Amino acid sequence: MQRRTNILIAAGAALGLTITLAGCGGGTGSGEVTLKLVAADYGDTQANSSKKYWADVVEKFEAKNPDIKVDVTVLSWNDVDAEVAKMVKAGDAPDMAQIGAYSDFAAKDLLYPADDLLSIPVQGDFLSSLTDAGEVNRVQYGMPFASSTRLMFYNKKLFRDAGITAAPKTWAQLAADAEKLKDSGVKYPFALPLGKEEAQAEAMMWLLAGGDGYTDQVGSYTVDSDINIQTFDWIKKNLVDKDLVGPVAPGQLNRQDAFNAFSNGEVGMLNGHPTLIGQAQKKGVEFGMAALPGRSGASKSAMGVADWMMAFKQNDHRDEIGTFLDFVYNKENVLKFSETYNILPVTNSAVDEMAEDAKFAQLKKFLEALPSSQLPPVGNTSWAQVSAEIKAQIGKAVTPGGSPQAVLTDIQNKAQAAQDAE
Repeated sequence: MQRRTNILIAAGAALGLTITLAGCGGGTGSGEVTLKLVAADYGDTQANSSKKYWADVVEKFEAKNPDIKVDVTVLSWNDVDAEVAKMVKAGDAPDMAQIGAYSDFAAKDLLYPADDLLSIPVQGDFLSSLTDAGEVNRVQYGMPFASSTRLMFYNKKLFRDAGITAAPKTWAQLAADAEKLKDSGVKYPFALPLGKEEAQAEAMMWLLAGGDGYTDQVGSYTVDSDINIQTFDWIKKNLVDKDLVGPVAPGQLNRQDAFNAFSNGEVGMLNGHPTLIGQAQKKGVEFGMAALPGRSGASKSAMGVADWMMAFKQNDHRDEIGTFLDFVYNKENVLKFSETYNILPVTNSAVDEMAEDAKFAQLKKFLEALPSSQLPPVGNTSWAQVSAEIKAQIGKAVTPGGSPQAVLTDIQNKAQAAQDAE
């Protein structure tokens, strides 16, 4: 029945009509319903907090759907995943959460499948690679909300001052350039954020560049593979031990702090995603972007990232949630979010329009990397637990006296135990 209801909703929206749902499942009937959404903040200041984006979306939605109210709580990326997990554990799940991982909730049968929420045109508009990544046992529970790939950003002025004429393509060149930047007085020759905010992403970029990753082709964890250990040995010996990563220990440096330092002209090189473009431009930083250096050449595969929207069944608001999400994922809203935060869209219609619009020219390299990018193993129901473990521990691998092998093996053992318990 839900499919039919959603098609009627889509048709009504196309005609500019407001449709009152009744008699098609949980959460229907007369009277006002208030949906609760917990969302991550993509802004780097209060001025561009995601609160403003959601306020605009909700205002427009409620004008068309007066019987459905939406209460949005926006939290820092440092806190949002953990806070949603606490809410769920306490039996107070929100109706929707827009966070970093969905599969552990899906495994506990707490989420609605996307089939039960979205109209067919909306669900079919998602990029296929992201749809696949949102599935558990071939059922889509995670709805991609934002996507990005990663490139290396470098400060052109600092490069010129240090006598560097081109972006490095290999690790050896990267280390040599970092030495030159250090010698010329750069505070962070290569910023290495392995703090709790997004250490799992920074680590994965290096693992891919080194020739491996978190899992093998069948999804089993390979965190402590010989190649991965060699990768972190190289990082420790050639960057951290030589004091080429700046005054803050990598395990204490969060992504946003590294981005802020880059925007303040204090970083020579770092791995970044598209939101750094706008932040650096506002501060007048002259920067370039290049493929991440690899062990012996440019990294063969960029890391892709998707953040996820999910809907909890606890409050029995299936149809109201579906109505809201159909609105959230219209092309106008998707493009507005992408433009505001320099993030890649998750729908084919928005990608096609972005590719043809000159104002998104700086995102072209990121868009080009998206089809072949590799995402973290978000479909593993153990991933949220493993990701948290990586965030907590991976910085220890490069501390003075630290052992990459010991840290990676400890993470691997816990990852394997979590996967065995699925």
